Amino acid sequence: MQELSIKDLSEDIRASINRIKQDPKIENVGIVTRIGDGIAWVYGLTKCGFNEMLEIETESGDPIIAFAFNLGEDEIGAVILGEDSRVKAGASVKMIGEVLSLPVGPELIGRIIDPMGNPLDGGPAIKTSQRSNIERNAPGVLDRKSVFEPLMTGITAIDAMVPIGRGQRELIIGDRQTGKTAITIDTMINQYRQKTGVINIYVAIGQKLSKVAALVERLKSEGVMDQTIVVATSPADPAAMVYLAPYAGCTIGEYFRDNKKHALIIYDDLSKHAVAYRQMSLLLRRPPGREAYPGDVFYLHSRLLERSAKLSDALGGGSLTALPIIETQAGDISAYIPTNVISITDGQIFMDTSLFYQGLRPAVSVGLSVSRVGGSAQTKGIKSVAKSLRIDLAQYRELAAFSQFSTDLDAETKQQIDRGERLTEMLKQPQYQPRAIWQMYVSLLATSSGCFDKIPVAKINPAIEGLFREIETNHQPVISEVDGGAEAKDSTKNKIIEIANGIAVSYHDRQTNTVEAS
Repeated sequence: MQELSIKDLSEDIRASINRIKQDPKIENVGIVTRIGDGIAWVYGLTKCGFNEMLEIETESGDPIIAFAFNLGEDEIGAVILGEDSRVKAGASVKMIGEVLSLPVGPELIGRIIDPMGNPLDGGPAIKTSQRSNIERNAPGVLDRKSVFEPLMTGITAIDAMVPIGRGQRELIIGDRQTGKTAITIDTMINQYRQKTGVINIYVAIGQKLSKVAALVERLKSEGVMDQTIVVATSPADPAAMVYLAPYAGCTIGEYFRDNKKHALIIYDDLSKHAVAYRQMSLLLRRPPGREAYPGDVFYLHSRLLERSAKLSDALGGGSLTALPIIETQAGDISAYIPTNVISITDGQIFMDTSLFYQGLRPAVSVGLSVSRVGGSAQTKGIKSVAKSLRIDLAQYRELAAFSQFSTDLDAETKQQIDRGERLTEMLKQPQYQPRAIWQMYVSLLATSSGCFDKIPVAKINPAIEGLFREIETNHQPVISEVDGGAEAKDSTKNKIIEIANGIAVSYHDRQTNTVEAS
């Protein structure tokens, strides 16, 4: 009985193919020859292009949407956006005449959507006046301008040592649970608190919806959702939706970039994106290469990240800054996908697992992190006080490791280690508390000038908080001068150092009195 039904089905498919061969509409109508795991193989459609949207008829009469992904000589592989159980072999397929697109515009701000622009937050349907293709060409060299404006994260360790500029692509890389997403959340919060006007776009690629919901609640509590768009996909979604998510987010960001505005896009994370693409590619019978990824997996991410740019003045001067996230296994940054994305981006921030568990958070590794562009966009003030920070920390780490094997240290080495300990402590920063430019400037200047050298390491952050309160309460002109990013005058620097020394004396005296009392 089963053999008979299979024979009947194959005869039906052959008859359908013969009919469309004789039909002049063969260019626009095709037949599903086989289907499985979200992929439909379609005979016909000789004029179909990549990413073109197709309509597949179902038994219920409600058509289902797919898009062309594999273009063969006789048949195409179409990826189904929805439930593939509704599609049967022999079903008719027709071209819609459009490529994949989604709605873009300011109406999306504050909303949570899927990669096709459908709302996921229970709100009304999104109506915009404009749609844009999910796949677009990146701006050419002449359409770009060099990165020169800072995009402040509010995290001292990053803004001082691996600064990010508007239009840059800075990779955040590290093992799971080392604070990668936390950096991006703080950056989004900082755009709101500093009133930069930057639109945040957070793309959750195959993330647990509970995690996305918690993140959205936090952004709402901080008031950040008023300038944020969330594009969300979960592990339960089809691989096609996970694959489309970053391209959809990028398309939304390009709308703001092309309209003279500034946008920040976070891809969390591209490791899951590569896995979804690998799944689709293997189902489409593409040959696997290294680590079973297809040969074009580099192009997958390069054509996405190249779309982030700082546009030339002739095109309005807008920018789209990308912070892609990559998850490593056991800190291996030499694996296939991490090395691909490192070579595409303009630098990387490496999150070190050992530093994270030592309590140094954010756990930014000084040695493995670099910004190839952001130094040009760094504010003059931060640049002037942070120029030796990376070297000082690197020397401290080396000396600290060496000092474990020796008890006799000369005064200079001991002074370097003491200063390094205090710089390291100063760079610790609680989550959801990004610092203003003046706060970063003041803390860097005071610590690097040796104001806190006599304070116990455990008291460094309370002393810095005390310094912030004192300046905010009694020295507003210092904030006015420094907060714009300009380098402070010598008189202002001396004033900050004087205030910091006063704070240090009070903490030192307090410590001395405590020791004497005990």
